[in-house]
Amino acid sequence: MDTFTTLALDGPGPWILFLPLIWAAVVVGVVTVLRRTVRRGRHGAPTYGERSPIAVLGRRFAAGEIDEEEYWRRLSVLDEQFGRSLKEGAA
Repeated sequence: MDTFTTLALDGPGPWILFLPLIWAAVVVGVVTVLRRTVRRGRHGAPTYGERSPIAVLGRRFAAGEIDEEEYWRRLSVLDEQFGRSLKEGAA
């Protein structure tokens, strides 16, 4: 028997699954990234406007619900999360 006859009788073997598995991994990766992006955009806290966490914190401080120490402590945490510096001014 020559090489071509042997390949024809044995078939492609397990390597035939390699390319579909790679494509499946790519599709799953793309779907995962898209779902996380959409979910983050829909459920994420607003970073500006009346409902932003910094604005809510400012209203709570103005209403007397929290003291100045707690206000500054929480503002520093929000600044780390949303990338706003304290030099721009507080809510």
